[in-house]
Amino acid sequence: MHCIGIDLGSSSIKGALLDLDCRQVVSVVREPFPAPVTGLPSRHFEVDPVEITAGVRQVIHRLIDIAPAAKAIFFCGQMGGVILTGHDGRPATNYLSWRDQRTLGAHPAGGTYLDQIQQRWSLGEFAELGNELKPGSMTSLLFWLKEHGQLPESAIPATIGDYVIGQLCGIKPRMEPTQAIGLLHLRDGDWHHAAFQKLGIDSLDWLPFADAQTPVGAFAIQNRSLPCFATLGDQQCALRGAGLQEDELSLNISTGSQVSQIAADVIPGNYQTRRYFHGRYLNTITHLPAGRSLNVVLELLTELSRAEGISLSNPWPYIARSASEATSDGLECDLAFFSGPMGESGSLKQITVDNLTVGNLFHAAFRNMAETFQICSARLSPDRTWKRVALSGGLTQSVPILRQLIEQRFAAPIRESVEQEETLTGLLRLAEEVMQS
Repeated sequence: MHCIGIDLGSSSIKGALLDLDCRQVVSVVREPFPAPVTGLPSRHFEVDPVEITAGVRQVIHRLIDIAPAAKAIFFCGQMGGVILTGHDGRPATNYLSWRDQRTLGAHPAGGTYLDQIQQRWSLGEFAELGNELKPGSMTSLLFWLKEHGQLPESAIPATIGDYVIGQLCGIKPRMEPTQAIGLLHLRDGDWHHAAFQKLGIDSLDWLPFADAQTPVGAFAIQNRSLPCFATLGDQQCALRGAGLQEDELSLNISTGSQVSQIAADVIPGNYQTRRYFHGRYLNTITHLPAGRSLNVVLELLTELSRAEGISLSNPWPYIARSASEATSDGLECDLAFFSGPMGESGSLKQITVDNLTVGNLFHAAFRNMAETFQICSARLSPDRTWKRVALSGGLTQSVPILRQLIEQRFAAPIRESVEQEETLTGLLRLAEEVMQS
């Protein structure tokens, strides 16, 4: 039996067949995620939803050609961002991406739009929402639209994945709780209407949550209908696909990185809390430096060659090898180039004429990542309630020295995920539960 899995990412729309008999993800196909709309003001990042829907359709049709008897479609996708739709299904806005930074602009009452949100919410309400508030979060973007008179009354707020499902199935988009970061009253299990009211976004039509195990609609294709399931959070899907256990500390390291741990109950702390699967929660610290910050360093090192029209085919094997042979030699590299829990500006310190080499530089960068993970793990679990470290995301496989530095920091058994398609494997696990129950 085959189902279709769709991972609606920010760089590509990826799909695959979920082979329930062999318990494998097969026939992976990709379409590029559409480019952002041009000509927008600074900090704005919007994408045409019609183009996104067309890309998803294309992926589904390619997979149906391979497996005409596929039984259902399961989705996961990027969290954050927002698109508003009318009750007729038509988009009332573009997709405002989670990359959008407009809420960092100055608010007329002082501070930024994010600052204003924090002033309007109590600490208790913020904790009830899982300590979730980012520049591109749904709540912050909706607040910006409200403050600028651009929030249509009674519109339906949706993630981009659920908007696409609505278009495919001709239904109103409904959100599954793993996608509802910064929107859900974690203990009550419902929208946090009191928090919405303080931002002036309570007039929107907040539809009932979808159940991950029940189809929300059906997509008509080739004279039959394929049941479609609501979009799941891509972070949670990836960790499920990597086989995260309740006694493990997760280090998911890729373009970005997160430190996470499954929890049986909501226990507020200096971290974010999100809904997970099977009635569990995920305590997590996200937006930690990883591949995106490493690429900033690489861009600097390759600027002169690019200016001369020379393109390096793949510098990473040399970087990994040189870093493994280096010691940093006193060089310090702080990778917090992007706003996040570790700050919003990085640094390079303790430079000498002897230690400024590619190997030392990247060894220092990888060491900084390992130190960050250790600091965040102590914040997440001060009593160290985990027994093992679970690595996922793929970066430690291509950069073995990073794994070695993590091993030195944690002094604990380490398990590394071997799954190449962790988010799609997470969808496979859900499909097994739903289709074989």
